[in-house]
Amino acid sequence: MNRSNIWIHVGLAVVLVSFAAVLGRIDRMASSLKADRRTNIERQAPAIRMPRTNERSIPEVLVRFKTSTTLDRIREIALQNNDRVDDEIEAVSGLVAINDLDNADAETVAKQYAAFENVEYAEPNLRIKLDDPIQKESPRDLFFRSDDSQPNDPNFSEQWGLNNLGQNGGTERADIDALKAWQVTKGSEEVVVAVLDSGVDYRHSDLAANIWTRPDNIPQYTDDEKGTFNDIHGFDAADELPDPMDDNGHGTHCAGIIGAVGDNGIGIAGVNWNVRIMPLKFLGSGGSGTTENAIEAINYAIERKKAGVNVRVISASWGSTTYSKALEDTIRAAGDAGILFVAAAGNDGTDTDVWPHYPSSYKLPNLISVAAVDRNDTLTSFSNFGVKSVDLAAPGKDILSTWIGDEYREASGTTMATPYVSGVAALHIAQSPNITVKQLRKKLIDSVDLRDDLKGKVASGGTLCAANALGIKD
Repeated sequence: MNRSNIWIHVGLAVVLVSFAAVLGRIDRMASSLKADRRTNIERQAPAIRMPRTNERSIPEVLVRFKTSTTLDRIREIALQNNDRVDDEIEAVSGLVAINDLDNADAETVAKQYAAFENVEYAEPNLRIKLDDPIQKESPRDLFFRSDDSQPNDPNFSEQWGLNNLGQNGGTERADIDALKAWQVTKGSEEVVVAVLDSGVDYRHSDLAANIWTRPDNIPQYTDDEKGTFNDIHGFDAADELPDPMDDNGHGTHCAGIIGAVGDNGIGIAGVNWNVRIMPLKFLGSGGSGTTENAIEAINYAIERKKAGVNVRVISASWGSTTYSKALEDTIRAAGDAGILFVAAAGNDGTDTDVWPHYPSSYKLPNLISVAAVDRNDTLTSFSNFGVKSVDLAAPGKDILSTWIGDEYREASGTTMATPYVSGVAALHIAQSPNITVKQLRKKLIDSVDLRDDLKGKVASGGTLCAANALGIKD
């Protein structure tokens, strides 16, 4: 091979090697670009909006638009601000829950909407948490009395709030006079009381027969934003589910006071032996929820009432010191629909004329605020009071009632006093089915047993009396 051919081959080899190197570099660059693109996609993934699940984000604000603003326009405004209408509260014209998709501070978002000329008000969606002072794992010493005038529930003797014979250091007849009331009525399955709380253990053996079940002639609950729910026993607004099973215990305890089945040979007796309890869950297992959850649950009760369910009372054993105009408007709407709202005065031992507690401090014609007394008819140390803001008192200390898991437990609080009032309201409705909310509220307040130590503490100056409310003379 001559010298010139050798250099030609060497040159070709160099060119081929260089070309291969360039190709390898391009391939590595392409791989790198693919890796960078994949990294970018992974980084951006959290911003991709996934389909709604039960693990939903909590709406930041509640906004009430002026009545001239259509829902389509409200959605338009929310979209323009990179927000979403999470729910329309049908019971209150123009009221919606809005979810801010930028994760801005709720106060900031509320101020932004409040500044719009077509908005009446806007407020943050606040958290609400139970504040009951005392719960006991087991009842106190029980003793059974055999008496034909009493129900055969084995633990009835411990229910001093229904029939106080001075047991456990109490004062005889410091109770709601249930035995006399039951001579007139023991309740009616036609009356529905909604328990707005942590849900209810609707399988509890002492409650199951008195749990509301949606009749065949009532359609399933439908919400334009949320969809259709097969609400067999009520509604869970906390998780947007049709199953309001209690996983806390508080709601079940309140339900038992209102309507544990009486004279069935087990457990206890409720104020109503016969009633229908509608569980409305808005508090989770930890005992907390939001204003929007409560509003959504009340909205459900109002819709069911309009659909033909005889919801007459909402029992609300919870509260907050923060005012919500949206919650107030929704409770007012319940009154317009013919529903009495019974609310716990709170467990801070304070004067709510000075330091309001909501919803019990709302000045609404369909609302009753309830303080708590002990087995001696003395205002408890934890109970809130207020001669202008609290209407009456009821038994609220060492109250034995149903608990989740087919159990029973003692608890204390104005939250226990509240279902006594709700229960007596249901008894009165059973006796007088056509009574109005205004008449019912007046009857419950005017028929109290007057107590000297409650003068200046609650507006009526007395404690709940079922017998008086039903017109039974002493």
